[in-house]
Amino acid sequence: MAAGKGTRMKSARPKVLHHLGGRALLRHVLDTAVQLSARRAVVIVGHQAEQVQAQVQSWPLHNLALDFARQEPQLGTGHAVQQALPLLADDGVTLILSGDVPLTQAQTLLTLIGACAGRHLALLTLELPDPSGYGRIVREGEAVRAIVEHKDASDEQRRITEIYSGIMAVPTRRLKSWLARLDNQNAQGEYYLTDIVKFAVADGVPVLAHRITDAAQVAGINSPLQLAELERIFQLRQAQALMEQGTRLADPARFDLRGQLSCGPDVEIDVGCVFEGRVELGAGVRIGAHCVIANAQIAEGAVIHPYTHIEASRRVCKWARARWWARSRGCALARSLARRCTSATLSRSRTRAWPLAPRPTTWPIWATPPWASASTMARAASPPITTAPTNTAP
Repeated sequence: MAAGKGTRMKSARPKVLHHLGGRALLRHVLDTAVQLSARRAVVIVGHQAEQVQAQVQSWPLHNLALDFARQEPQLGTGHAVQQALPLLADDGVTLILSGDVPLTQAQTLLTLIGACAGRHLALLTLELPDPSGYGRIVREGEAVRAIVEHKDASDEQRRITEIYSGIMAVPTRRLKSWLARLDNQNAQGEYYLTDIVKFAVADGVPVLAHRITDAAQVAGINSPLQLAELERIFQLRQAQALMEQGTRLADPARFDLRGQLSCGPDVEIDVGCVFEGRVELGAGVRIGAHCVIANAQIAEGAVIHPYTHIEASRRVCKWARARWWARSRGCALARSLARRCTSATLSRSRTRAWPLAPRPTTWPIWATPPWASASTMARAASPPITTAPTNTAP
């Protein structure tokens, strides 16, 4: 589902197209569908539908069949899924996901689909210390009997801490019959998808809850603050995965991967580095602080000094050294060239790269460079120290 307006994002961009880890939120969800080998994905659009649809159609989704259903006006989650029904085959299982919940793991969803088994209604649930705003799972013993939305819940039901995540797996034939019975007689005047639970119970269909403990997997994004919080969780998990493979990160909290990073043994990455697109680092590569590397291949033993920007480089050769402030765009960087490129801009269109003039070691106060420290400024203001020549004549 990707039809919501996302008012709290306070942005002209559709909420599901905001980026996390270098990819749109909705792209994360569809990439997960690819991992599940889904037969088809139906994207339900509404607010700024044309923009969302055009963006989704531009993504390479590895032969995932895509359809779009439009929800206008937006009358609730049940109404949203109703728009997709003509595109769903009766013989399958429908997995309902939200376009603003990007970090649900494929293995979690496979377990949920297994619980459904083509016969049951399976819900993904979670225990929260503060469940305010979420639909509550109402049980009789261990059996799930209903989901009650927060606004419709009694005081006793609001004390329940098990919540519905918004993700379910349901036999498609059953889903179609239950959605036809929805009404909007509730506090919000909307068609709730969660009402199908009571229909399943009435029809004698078992309702199963797969309860997880990882809240990030079902965390939705409704504001820039929530987006930033989930970004850091995502980046820390990527950093931890790399360190488990042997990569040494100076500080995993100051690391950003916005694509795919492949590291050989004994790779060292300093703080504040950003990797975009597809990047390969060979054995023993050392990346200095605050570098930006995008779509590049860096061979064994290369040393990239701090504040270097390498973009779309065919290859940084074995044992090369890129000096401070170097910038490479769309070219191969050889060992001898890299060693003498300080503050150089390298371009694909040039047969060779001409390094810029080296920076002066002292500057007058009126021309102090922006990167100069206070001590550098003080030295520049002081007269040079000179030593009188020694008289060696007899």
